[in-house]
Amino acid sequence: MSIPTQRPKMLGFISEEVSAWLVAVVALVVGGLLTALLALAAWQLYQQQQAQRFELLANERYSRIEERLLDQTQRLDSLRRFFVYAQEITRDEFDGYVRPLLHRSQAYSWAPRVSQAQRADFERQTRELLGRDFSIRELGEGGVLQPSQVRPVYYPVLFSQTLSKLPPPLGFDLLSQSVRRDALNRASTPGSIAVSAPFDLIGVDPAYARGMLMVAPVFAPQQPDPGPKGYVMAVLSMRQLMADGLPSAEEDNLVVRILDLSAAGEPEALFQSGNTVGDSPLEMRQVLHLGDRSYQLNMFPSKVFLDGDRSSATAVAFLGGLLSLLLSALLFSLFSQRQRALTLVEQRTAELRISEESLRDTHNQLRSVLEAATQVAIIATDLHGQISTFNAGAERMLGYSSEEAVGKLTLEHLLLPQEVQERARLMSLRFGREISSSQAMLVDSVPDIDEEPGEWTLRRKDGTHLSANMLVTAVLDEYGLWVGHLAICIDITERKRVHEALEARDRLLEKLTAQVPGGIYQFRLDPDGSSCFSYASEGLRDIYEVDLMLLRQDATAVFERIHPDDLGRVRYSIRESAEQLTPWREEYRVQLPKAGLRWVRGEATPESLPDGGTLWHGYLTDISDLKRVEEELRALSVTDSLTGIHNRRYFQERLKTELERAQRGGQDLAVIMLDIDHFKHINDQYGHAIGDHVLQNLCQRISHRLRRTDVFCRLGGEEFMVLCPGSNAAQAHSLALELWQGLRSVPVEGVGRVTASFGVAGWRPGEGADALLLRADSGVYLAKQGGRDRVEAEQF
Repeated sequence: MSIPTQRPKMLGFISEEVSAWLVAVVALVVGGLLTALLALAAWQLYQQQQAQRFELLANERYSRIEERLLDQTQRLDSLRRFFVYAQEITRDEFDGYVRPLLHRSQAYSWAPRVSQAQRADFERQTRELLGRDFSIRELGEGGVLQPSQVRPVYYPVLFSQTLSKLPPPLGFDLLSQSVRRDALNRASTPGSIAVSAPFDLIGVDPAYARGMLMVAPVFAPQQPDPGPKGYVMAVLSMRQLMADGLPSAEEDNLVVRILDLSAAGEPEALFQSGNTVGDSPLEMRQVLHLGDRSYQLNMFPSKVFLDGDRSSATAVAFLGGLLSLLLSALLFSLFSQRQRALTLVEQRTAELRISEESLRDTHNQLRSVLEAATQVAIIATDLHGQISTFNAGAERMLGYSSEEAVGKLTLEHLLLPQEVQERARLMSLRFGREISSSQAMLVDSVPDIDEEPGEWTLRRKDGTHLSANMLVTAVLDEYGLWVGHLAICIDITERKRVHEALEARDRLLEKLTAQVPGGIYQFRLDPDGSSCFSYASEGLRDIYEVDLMLLRQDATAVFERIHPDDLGRVRYSIRESAEQLTPWREEYRVQLPKAGLRWVRGEATPESLPDGGTLWHGYLTDISDLKRVEEELRALSVTDSLTGIHNRRYFQERLKTELERAQRGGQDLAVIMLDIDHFKHINDQYGHAIGDHVLQNLCQRISHRLRRTDVFCRLGGEEFMVLCPGSNAAQAHSLALELWQGLRSVPVEGVGRVTASFGVAGWRPGEGADALLLRADSGVYLAKQGGRDRVEAEQF
């Protein structure tokens, strides 16, 4: 009778019967509520921080703008004091004082008071002072300055310093325009500063055109006349005043708008920043004062400000929702797996009871199998090595009966003592400690991965020996304790005999291939394009300087050794041989790390493989010495043995090649023929040895004066030819003159001055080699007829 068990509760309070879906939904709802609270708190904090940041930026911007307006007032007031305390101010003094003041201001000007009675004298004196035409003017129709109308008093611009590239409006009467006249009237008391109504400035960038005029009266100390003696003025651009030195519209966090509160009617916007107002209720309004006018400064957060200050509420909501979902999934998985595990345990328990009964039957069947294994010796021992199981295969292999071995013999008794002791000694040296014979038998009989069991020599009952592969493993009980050993032995006597025969054959093959010059091989090309050398003799190691073991896996290293100029041809010939199953023959160059550039000749016969691949049987040999001899013979066949220059045969080959190139590309080609004058007389007078010396000396001098592209050849006897690719008849004639002068100017030792007759001919389209040479020979003939020692150009 089974005792009922009570299942434990999850987390101490959740029953196992509760649905996993219910737990997951509850966790998801609770997590969602917490996430909503956190997101709301994050949003409120974001709103508060955004308002604080906007207020900080707006206050800083207001302070900066207010400081700039105050700075303009102070600059104009300093200019006024400069005129008050100075007796007389020249134009250079005015420019020197005003130029440093032009910071965020368009211009500074001085307009003295001139009465109608003083007008003529004032205009005359000013013209003499300025050295140019000057008169008191006013704006006429179309904005053109014209002579001013008659007034009791004028305030013309006398001095002006401006940032504009246009000339200053000297002589312009400030009373002639209502906006300026109104400002002058309001600045009529000492120390006052008046600012005009907004108007469009002339001669400035349209973006900076909207501005105003700030004027201050200048009264002379102890002046009897109550009116000012003149006005100093500052022309201000509101955009320059507001935007200079501040962030650009694309980067500004604030949208700034300035309204003129002193204007009658609706306030006029003097300045509006070009960026976009963000969607936010934040706003700041401040009042600014400049002179006698007041302005309202409105500031709003820009779209850049709002985009750069994102709320973390969305991220909190997303992460919180994600964590809630993951927690729900985790709880669902945890409850589901635990419920499935408990159900599985109950099923496994029932299955184990059934397996226990099957195990008894299996044990009996295993014993039957052991007895039926007659080709393999299976021997089990206890911890002391005493044999406890000795199957029929062991009886047949070793000659002992089961009764003679079980309980009476040990496993070590079946091995050669000297072999066990030797292996124990080697194991002791390997591990650095004493290894017993039984331990050595166990350790040395356990193979590594992909290795066969250790080879041992077994002793039969009749005293004979046999070789066997023996695998000894430890036998463990149900608690993992070591209770004995199990040895499995396989007779390998016949297999060793076969292996020895194969090794003898391989040694014979190696000896034979070592006597063959070069190397023999089997080359395999698979359908996927991969290749390898299934067999390669030692000769291939010298030919390619590559490890043969590497070639048996991949033939890429061989193709990397082939010269780049020959690689394409070799690959093509291999593919053609594989497709047509024709013998492969090639001669090509290889670049070796040690031997350098070598020539290789290869021949092979292909055969088709069942998988679609191709297998070649062939040989390779080094033919570098043969190629070198061929090159030497080739050089001898085209070289004149006496002078060392090219002979007639080489000249004819090169002439044919250069004529074909000239005909294909329409290039220039010319020849120079020369014949040594009175050479027979030299041989008759000095002997043939001196004549040979003359030929060698002249050839050396001519060779030094030729270009690398020119070909110098001896046609025979004292007749020579120079082939000039890329040169026309005129260029060849100049070269012939240089060669002629070089020969006749330096005498030959023991003979004196030696001269030659030269003939020159340039190739003509459609002309053959014989015609070209005939015209050059005609030139030599004419030179001979003309008295020798000269150069004759082509005649026809």
